[in-house]
Amino acid sequence: MWSTLGTGMMTGLALIIAIGAQNAFVLRQGIRREHVGVVVTLCMAGDAVLILGGTAGIGALVSRFPEVLDVLRWGGAAYLAWWALRSFASAANPASLTEEAPRSRGSVIATTLALTYLNPHVYLDTVVLLGGLANQHGPDARWIFASGAVAGSVVWFSALGYGARALSGVLSSPRTWRVVDLVIGVVMLALAVNLVRG
Repeated sequence: MWSTLGTGMMTGLALIIAIGAQNAFVLRQGIRREHVGVVVTLCMAGDAVLILGGTAGIGALVSRFPEVLDVLRWGGAAYLAWWALRSFASAANPASLTEEAPRSRGSVIATTLALTYLNPHVYLDTVVLLGGLANQHGPDARWIFASGAVAGSVVWFSALGYGARALSGVLSSPRTWRVVDLVIGVVMLALAVNLVRG
């Protein structure tokens, strides 16, 4: 049981730790100390729903209808390109953490949900891949594996969102934010191009 749980946790962590749009947004919100609990909770809940759904068999449904992933790919690429342009615009006029206007809770929720559900890789990773791996452990142990993957998500997003506060002193200058926004913009643009390429 413990080895299956640990395998699920390590597999889940391996898939979500890669730098991506969602992680960059969680990090930014954590550094700004703005609606961190909401962002972290939504990311963890989104992963849990997708992982458990994939374990229950939604992965087979997505595999049967690949056009769903095509729609998500193009929508996700458009959203990531928009986010990249926004990051480049922020880099052109950087502000410190205290100078930048706070975002509304609704805006943060909408962005978190979009970054979570408009990314087709999240469906491939959590629903198809993790769901498929979980089901290889049999009808009972698959839920232990899935629980480990969900636990990995909880650990990662909590550490990323709340651990980012330790960096707030370093990232308090506009010059540093210019670099952060440029890096985020490049990452988002690269992800958008990779999505379009398939």
